[in-house]
Amino acid sequence: MPVALLLTVSPRLPGLLAAAGWRAVTSAPAVLALPGASASAAALRAEGIAVTDVPDRAAAAAAAPGAVLLATAEEAEGWEGVPRVAGAPEPPGARLLDVVAVMDRLRSPGGCPWDAEQTHASLRGYLLEEAHEAYDAIVDDDPVAMREELGDVLLQVAFHARVAAEAGPDRRFDVDDLAGDLVDKLVRRHPHVFSDAGPRDVAAVERGWDEIKRTEKQRRSPTEGVSRSQPASSWGAALAGRAARAGLPTPPAAELTAVDPAELGEQLLGLVVAARQRGWDAEDVLRTAVRRYADELDAAAHARADG
Repeated sequence: MPVALLLTVSPRLPGLLAAAGWRAVTSAPAVLALPGASASAAALRAEGIAVTDVPDRAAAAAAAPGAVLLATAEEAEGWEGVPRVAGAPEPPGARLLDVVAVMDRLRSPGGCPWDAEQTHASLRGYLLEEAHEAYDAIVDDDPVAMREELGDVLLQVAFHARVAAEAGPDRRFDVDDLAGDLVDKLVRRHPHVFSDAGPRDVAAVERGWDEIKRTEKQRRSPTEGVSRSQPASSWGAALAGRAARAGLPTPPAAELTAVDPAELGEQLLGLVVAARQRGWDAEDVLRTAVRRYADELDAAAHARADG
């Protein structure tokens, strides 16, 4: 067989070649490329390396002996008897590039008219819906559903980033801005990992996270930055947790007679039913109580800050 070496390349990273791949293409008497490797072939031609496109394996087999053949991993699958080199090993997460590329295609002229007309406002309900479905999959401990639903959450992130990339200069950001900000934040808030803060236990990590976040955001109260649109129970729990870590007052704990979470859940459900029978909305009355606590927490935090 004339092909002396299969060099697998990444269609997602066409300008990337590892050292072994670069040595192969610069020393070969001829370099061929299957259709899936066309972007890599173009990148090599731009560097002055001659690459001949071939439509399929049969055409490659008819080429001059000693050739190096560029192919994707899929195109090279099942090709026996030919040495191969991973010319561009893909790092974990490489398929996220496909997510960005597909979203770009959907939003570009000639793409999907429905996707093209969406805005942040029109998409916000889908983000909430997908987050709830992912939550349900996690509660059900269903890995197949988790994989699907978390992918749908990722779609919403990519969608909003693509919409923002088309905005005016004062509102524009893109998926790389999102990723860059996230990486910077994670590094800043984990000095025990990325700096010389030294080892910490979980409690110290949580305190450090809150301290760093408070400094970054210049927030005066634990209520700031906590979503008020989340369910009242999770809102209240978040405020109480932040207040406790900040040394601020928390509401007095009720007597808990339940011996395990299942029994507590039954008791809470019973309270919801009893409230309904009286014409009360349990979510609404709890939200009112949490809102009142949030106001009290703001007052306490501001009083402490003002000395």
